[in-house]
Amino acid sequence: MDPHKADLFDEMHACSLADPEVFWGEAAEHITWYKRWSKVLDASNAPFYRWFADGELNTCYNALDRHVEAGRGAQPAIIYDSPVTQTVQTITYADLLDQVAYFAGALHARGVEKGDRVLLYLPMIPQSVVAMLACTRLGAVHSVVFGGFAPHELATRIDDAKPKVIVSASCGIEPNRIVKYKPMLDAAIEQSAHKPDCVIVYQRPQERAPLVEGRDVDWNEAVAMAKPAHCVPVKATDPLYILYTSGTTGQPKGVVRDNGGHAVALRWTMTNVYNVKPGEVYWAASDVGWVVGHSYIVYGPLLTGCTTVLFEGKPVGTPDPGTFWRVIEQHKVATLFTAPTAFRAIKREDPEASHLRNYDLSHFRALFLAGERSDPDTLRWAEDNLKVPVLDHWWQTETGWAIAGNPLGVHLFPIKYGSATRPMPGWDVRVLDSELKEVSRGDIGALCVKLPLPPGSLPTLWNADERFKRSYLQEYPGYYQTGDAGFIDGDGYVHVMARTDDIINVAGHRLSTGAMEEVLSSHRDVAECAVIGVADGLKGQLPLGFLCLKIGITRAHEEIVKEVVQLVRERIGPVADFKRAVVVNRLPKTRSGKILRGTMQKIADGQEYKTPATIDDPDVLPEIRMALRSVGYAKDAEAFKEN
Repeated sequence: MDPHKADLFDEMHACSLADPEVFWGEAAEHITWYKRWSKVLDASNAPFYRWFADGELNTCYNALDRHVEAGRGAQPAIIYDSPVTQTVQTITYADLLDQVAYFAGALHARGVEKGDRVLLYLPMIPQSVVAMLACTRLGAVHSVVFGGFAPHELATRIDDAKPKVIVSASCGIEPNRIVKYKPMLDAAIEQSAHKPDCVIVYQRPQERAPLVEGRDVDWNEAVAMAKPAHCVPVKATDPLYILYTSGTTGQPKGVVRDNGGHAVALRWTMTNVYNVKPGEVYWAASDVGWVVGHSYIVYGPLLTGCTTVLFEGKPVGTPDPGTFWRVIEQHKVATLFTAPTAFRAIKREDPEASHLRNYDLSHFRALFLAGERSDPDTLRWAEDNLKVPVLDHWWQTETGWAIAGNPLGVHLFPIKYGSATRPMPGWDVRVLDSELKEVSRGDIGALCVKLPLPPGSLPTLWNADERFKRSYLQEYPGYYQTGDAGFIDGDGYVHVMARTDDIINVAGHRLSTGAMEEVLSSHRDVAECAVIGVADGLKGQLPLGFLCLKIGITRAHEEIVKEVVQLVRERIGPVADFKRAVVVNRLPKTRSGKILRGTMQKIADGQEYKTPATIDDPDVLPEIRMALRSVGYAKDAEAFKEN
């Protein structure tokens, strides 16, 4: 460990907070601007802070055109690796620029202009990246919806974003089945109040979809008729994309990402956090439907001039637990970023890492994990077998990049298992109590970030400024409320311990239990319900439902549970991984009527708990414990304190 580099990082972090004009102004020099900014941070309308407010740029130009103009058009931009279709395809920067320009022309021919929204409902195929960048080229705002979402969830996003055009594929492909996207999209459009002018459909050979006459257009036909579009300059503060994240009310929140601050921050992270250089191969094993896919499959690597891997498959089963090692060897991946869930799955299937011995990973430098808290056992397993740094880092859909991490490009700090390491530049992380006071080092409290948030984080929610303030800024004035609880230790390391709201983390996917409860309560036999996240060794958390039935219901409980499980699958989608529910006579509540979900979760997970002082009837907790035991939880609960 080089203490001088540790001091350098401390200086960088201090400068970013004390003089953001200097720190982020220097970082912005790595981006090409049509018009340079006159002021780095505009705080005139706080808490709506704006970065590089009067600057103008185009994110697509920075991701593609400038690399081609610099003579690097022959370098691979994307390696599409799809074990589910037995396909490996390399797309150079010049080829990708050509495809993006023509698809942007196809969108423009259908009326898409600067500021219009385009909703993308696509699987992990190159056309997803092409469509995102084509929107960016025109100054249009893309909103990617994960392909696993069911019609109801898709319809809510259509109504909120009001897209002029929707772009979809005929299907997605899982290891053992084809997922037909078009029928789900048609159903969502039928449900939504807003109707798009046009739907562009990429027909995959595995499943061709019927097109609606007068509305739907074949992707290839649209491109064949198009003229290539040029980059449209946009303001740094203009929206780049909307990405919906779960809201506690069940109504999704449209996180907005700007163009200027986003480009500056992501370009900075590729060098300083991930230690990746232009021309190197970087792989984020995520999905373009999630924030990791936006930041580190598409924008971060391409802004930097890296080669990015677009992977359509699973860590195990496509075909075996050696899939990740095969991809790393075959494509000379330098750095991998994925969720701990993926490595838990690999470890479960191949605990001795025998598949790893079949591959040469001598060029592989680092593994980054995020999405949920990395458990020490999995992290150590990865360290022992890969022989490279394995680095946890903490961030959210709202932040767009790491709040805390280990800045490999500046200095590798000693790893502490269970910690995301240090706050990154621009992030002033504090731990607060309920009275808005900072707690002592090592004490647990609410993890908050002192405003302003750095470039690349959300400036607001789509068409919902008041909801933005209410959701993130109201409870701790002057701070961004992360919704996570944890502590900062004596060395300044951040330890994220748990969520403070009802968002659960299933295999890195943040999902709202409130949205699931809305589905359960719609069942004809259900009078009241609750959903909690229970600990799972593979996926971090899994949802578990509690059902209170209406008086007089005599049907078999097993049939009702089966029906509500199917209902969640239909309305939210398989991504929710909702598979279990238990029927109970009543739910534990406070005297004011609030359901004690946190206590229920502790009982389920076998954690120590105390009977809340505000509980209406303490006798309900043993009933909950017995119900949980009937489905395999709360095994050790009798050993814990209840008062």
